[in-house]
Amino acid sequence: MKLSPKLELAGVSLRDMTEADVPAVEALERRLFPVDAWPLQMFFDELSQPETRRYVVAEVEGQIVAYAGLMCIEPIADVQTIAVVPEYEGKGIGSAILTELIEEARRRRAADVLLEVRADNPRAQQLYLRFGFEQIHVRLRYYRDGADALIMRLPLSSSLNNPHSTGGANA
Repeated sequence: MKLSPKLELAGVSLRDMTEADVPAVEALERRLFPVDAWPLQMFFDELSQPETRRYVVAEVEGQIVAYAGLMCIEPIADVQTIAVVPEYEGKGIGSAILTELIEEARRRRAADVLLEVRADNPRAQQLYLRFGFEQIHVRLRYYRDGADALIMRLPLSSSLNNPHSTGGANA
């Protein structure tokens, strides 16, 4: 997986998530999303379906600092989760992971990538907008604490012939 020179110089590496990563990822999940954290078994279940799933982690000095996952059942890909620890936000790691998920969606011949994002998370919304996602719906009270979810979509069909396009983002 390719990273920007800036991230490589910062010692960031991106790789596929393995079952050995699940305990560390689940601990981050509980830290970052205490109300909506996935249970441990859910990560194992997701990794057991490589025909429709792809999960990646970003590491710095052997420590996982970000993770993300994609489900793709043609013609739709869905970003299942994406998270960056706060100490590493704003360094381009989220963009690198999202770029990898979008490229995976293209490899799997998805026409669109969908995702849900908290309505009260403008930082994540801005990332998705930079990549060309558009808001298409609102799910009221989607999250356990009552927060709404914005449903966003990135159409890929017009750019399927360009596997390196990131929807106009500067990753």
